[in-house]
Amino acid sequence: MTSWVGVRSTVTSTQLDAVARAIRTTPIIDNHAHPLLKPESLGKHPLLSITTEASGDAIDATTASLPHIRGVRQLATVLKCGFNWTSVVAAVEEKRVDSYEDWTAECLDGIETILIDDGLDNGDDAQTCSWHDDYTRSKCKRIVRVEKVAAEIIKKLGRACDSSSQPDVVDDAFDEFLQRFDAHVLAAIEDPDVVGFKSIICYRTGLDIKAVDEDAAREAFGEIISNFTLLGFDRLEQESLNDLVVHRTASLIRDCASRQKKPFQFHTGLGDNDLTMSKASPSHLQDFIRAFPTVPIVLLHASYPFTREAGYLASVYENVYADIGEVFPALSQEGQEQVLRQILELCPWTKILWSSDGHWFPETYLLAILQMREVFETVLSDYVRRGHVGWKAAIELVRDALFMNSNRLYHLGLQFSELQEESEADLGPFPSDVELLQVFLKNQSAPDFVRICWNDFTASPRMRMVPFRKFMSLLNEGKSTDIGITKAVFGLLQNDKLLPSVPATGEYRLHPDFSSLMKGPTEGHISMYAEFREHSGARVPLCPRSLLQRAVELGLTHGLTFLLGFEIEFMLLDRVDDSTATRYATLATDGHAWSVARYFADPKVSQLLRDMVSELDDMGIYVEQLHAESATGQFELILPPLPPIAAVDTLLHTRDVMFALATAAGFKITLHPKPLTNACGTASHAHMSISSVTGADPKVYEPFYAGVLKHLRGITAFTYSNPASFERLSDSSWAGGRWVTWGTQNRETALRKIEGSHWEFKCMDGLANPYFAMAAVLFAGIHGVAAKERLVWGDCEIDPARLTANDRKELNVSQMLPASVDEALAALKADDDLVKYLGPELVERYTAVKEFECAFLRDMGDEERRQWIMERY
Repeated sequence: MTSWVGVRSTVTSTQLDAVARAIRTTPIIDNHAHPLLKPESLGKHPLLSITTEASGDAIDATTASLPHIRGVRQLATVLKCGFNWTSVVAAVEEKRVDSYEDWTAECLDGIETILIDDGLDNGDDAQTCSWHDDYTRSKCKRIVRVEKVAAEIIKKLGRACDSSSQPDVVDDAFDEFLQRFDAHVLAAIEDPDVVGFKSIICYRTGLDIKAVDEDAAREAFGEIISNFTLLGFDRLEQESLNDLVVHRTASLIRDCASRQKKPFQFHTGLGDNDLTMSKASPSHLQDFIRAFPTVPIVLLHASYPFTREAGYLASVYENVYADIGEVFPALSQEGQEQVLRQILELCPWTKILWSSDGHWFPETYLLAILQMREVFETVLSDYVRRGHVGWKAAIELVRDALFMNSNRLYHLGLQFSELQEESEADLGPFPSDVELLQVFLKNQSAPDFVRICWNDFTASPRMRMVPFRKFMSLLNEGKSTDIGITKAVFGLLQNDKLLPSVPATGEYRLHPDFSSLMKGPTEGHISMYAEFREHSGARVPLCPRSLLQRAVELGLTHGLTFLLGFEIEFMLLDRVDDSTATRYATLATDGHAWSVARYFADPKVSQLLRDMVSELDDMGIYVEQLHAESATGQFELILPPLPPIAAVDTLLHTRDVMFALATAAGFKITLHPKPLTNACGTASHAHMSISSVTGADPKVYEPFYAGVLKHLRGITAFTYSNPASFERLSDSSWAGGRWVTWGTQNRETALRKIEGSHWEFKCMDGLANPYFAMAAVLFAGIHGVAAKERLVWGDCEIDPARLTANDRKELNVSQMLPASVDEALAALKADDDLVKYLGPELVERYTAVKEFECAFLRDMGDEERRQWIMERY
């Protein structure tokens, strides 16, 4: 199982960082957007529209959409307010009052220039195009909306004629209309502040543009003019007139003397309910594209949901370009990732443009930019890891899509200059591995070793250790710090016995997460936790840490974020230096009991406990409480709440620190769930709290905990993962009991409600892999939220073991926790929903390992098994 450190992989962390940095620092040419509102007009339009095309009564349902939930989360992060819509609105209003100009500048940060379509309705409410120049690095330019031009000319001619106009007068007016329209387009072609044209024929009569029928257009025009006084006129609705306007614009662009043809943008795909979706696919434009091969045509808005059609057209027609705007932020994150993947399936990246489609509110620009960068990094990093594109080509793609392509297409003549790098104190959203390490090591001496750690299927803490000099040389040479680890790693028992069905072939890459850097657990060491990846960079479905990350990400799609805090119960033992089978002995006691003070009078024990807290404090891990537990030599150390991944990393690192200090002091620490037959057992309780867009809302956290209880029997396979775990499982011993239920401040229930969304999960011990355990809990709870589970269990106010049959019926307390590992594994395999979330491959392997482990442990005698487990946990 020996492997080599630092072998060059397909891609290194430094190369991936370079791709992320390009995404962050490339200036943006926003090739299609709309003006912002004047301050006095902000109240006329709903802020809720920033993530949706819905309007009217339909907009109210937006709060239940993934784009809205994600937008709220991101705005709340930027605004440093509560993660709910009410708080975001209040924070935005405060920004408007304090300094709307500063807030606008923050929202538009990173934009080189905006190409502005100022033809939206309610134009009087909006700022002028030039007003936006104060917020971009280069002067903004105009996009002329041709239907707006045509409508304004018709209105002027209609007011000049009366309803009794004769046919010849109407004919003359039509000719005048054509002359004025042509003159306006030609003037725009010559105007240096205009860089292109746009059609919204998609909204009017659809993209199936017909050949020009001038007679039909003349007749339609006559009807408008003849009825102008009676019916008025607002916009072009007649198919023949719409077709005429679009064809005439394209003809004038084609026939202009300049070799630099100004592009013609077309709204395609999604929009408000004014358009007919069946006619919004850009595939309808194919004949029109063929008719004007020298006119650059831009298909706006990713043509969603017809993205592949847009990519195809841009790939086979020289004059067609695909814009991937508006989907940021109108789609969910997964939807946006699919858009980017679909456009890249076929379309050359030299034909891809990006836009915000920002309008009315600066927040639309902010969200579009944040989400674009997030999605570009996710997709492109994945492509680079899998070898679909080289890292340098990925950087070229980013610069082309965000700047170069628009600069060339619209003849802007701008000079490419990366945005200013962040300072060391402000690394931004994509700090490199080197930057994270440099900041971590600031003001401290270089360590001797770097530990790269993981926790396996038996919850055994494992690691690889690299001399710091070697580790730094890998980083400085741009080589990978990943470590090759045999794929058998997820088939091993604690003593390296290998599950017979798992071959010792193949290799994963152990990829360190530099954001998890911690000092220790011993002098001269620093540690990181790692995830297993395939050589392509793809996640490994069997990786415990990646599984918890997936659970966190799933929670975010439902607008849920979590904090976890762990209690570390442990027993301190004396080491027995003799040849007997018993290697550990109970500490001498002067009446040890729960929370008593006398044990801390022992100078050796007191010094060890003080050193634990002091060492952890020096590492940035701030212990909240430390006290004696009930059994002799038993203590509890309480960790602070953290996001899930950081919380589990911290839990495992803290245990390593405690074990190391205890060993150095001549003691032994064990997490054995029942080290003493006639004393209280040892647990590893987890505290959880939930935040959502509506705050700590019972309508959210009650379905979450209902989901946990519904799937608790299956979850137990991960939280009570060893036969010794069930030695602790008992009623009336503050161990969470044997019943599936909950209670407010009830320590005899599996779930103890403390306050609001803060609940304690009690049926877990130190033999559980905490990544697996908490992933199972989060997946179950998230499923409860998604399925709107009801908390059908009543609040159990007494020890569930003391409930009568009628009490249990009234509280719906009908199920008991499994009584063995085999029963827990059977419950897990029977839980289809939990298996779906965890992945059938992981459940199958985990079950096989646990059955293999149980068979191995059954061959031991009781005392031999107890000592064997205490040696390892």
